[in-house]
Amino acid sequence: MAFSFAPLPLSHPEEIHHDLSPFILIHKNGRIERLVGEETTPPSTDQITGVRSKDVQISPETGLSARIYLPGAITSQEHKLPVLIYFHGGGFVFGTAFSTMFQPFHNRLALEAQTIIVSVDYRSAPEHLYPTQYDDSWEAIKWVASHATKNGVEPWLNDYADFERLFFGGESAGANIAHQMGMRIGLGKDMDAFDDRVKLSGIILIDPYFWGETLIGGEVNADVKERNILEKLWRVMNPSFSSLDDPLINPAKDPNLSKLGCRRVLVSVAEKDLLRDRGWYYHDVLGNSAWNGQVDIIEAKGEGHVFHLYPPFRENALTLFKSHR
Repeated sequence: MAFSFAPLPLSHPEEIHHDLSPFILIHKNGRIERLVGEETTPPSTDQITGVRSKDVQISPETGLSARIYLPGAITSQEHKLPVLIYFHGGGFVFGTAFSTMFQPFHNRLALEAQTIIVSVDYRSAPEHLYPTQYDDSWEAIKWVASHATKNGVEPWLNDYADFERLFFGGESAGANIAHQMGMRIGLGKDMDAFDDRVKLSGIILIDPYFWGETLIGGEVNADVKERNILEKLWRVMNPSFSSLDDPLINPAKDPNLSKLGCRRVLVSVAEKDLLRDRGWYYHDVLGNSAWNGQVDIIEAKGEGHVFHLYPPFRENALTLFKSHR
């Protein structure tokens, strides 16, 4: 599915402070109108895949929570599974871990990759500005890691998780978060919850939301409105930023990139996605850096941004699922 940036009809356009349609409208009076990602689905046992899901609270103080997915075929505590901590997309401003748009993808991915998925419900902008999205995600990672002792509060993690096969992943803005969490691991920041039983094995970045001051590749001739939306989304989440070459949005400019805290990265891009060239650029810069790891990339021909979320899953989506194994 490609981005669609046709403006919606507005009865009172003068009341709009930020028009980020088709995603979100921020009104001058402070009202926030999310146009997508609001429909939610409860946890369940999926009838097609047999994958079970449940919702858990991580922090009562902030409301931070997550949805956990467990493949239904697991029958013994001796059968340990890798853990994928997943950060959903939505430009930092829409969508939740409980959004209907993410549920079929996570059910199918948990089955195909035979992995436990912890989908983090980090708080969204503009109600919660930078660095909330990153800090919430880090708190969720520490919460998951605390189960390596087998004495955590969540039985599925205590009983079935292999913490030496821990992965971070996400699409779009969630891929941005996944990369930044990998950087925190590599830089050794706030690591009290981690010990030798927890190992970040890899990071999966799907259509990563990276940008920069200098346009590259297909961005140069892309629709100006599309480019502006991508810049505005970042401004809404992080209004204090000084440059689009900040390493948070342009990791190619990060002097510490070679310290990324894992040894494998998979980047997935879509041929018709405006963010395609950023994914390739990240792949090339990371691969040519002093980082001691392997970075691979796959490109889905004929597909648009986050196409993998929408069933029926086409062959390109199935290839992506299988690449997580």
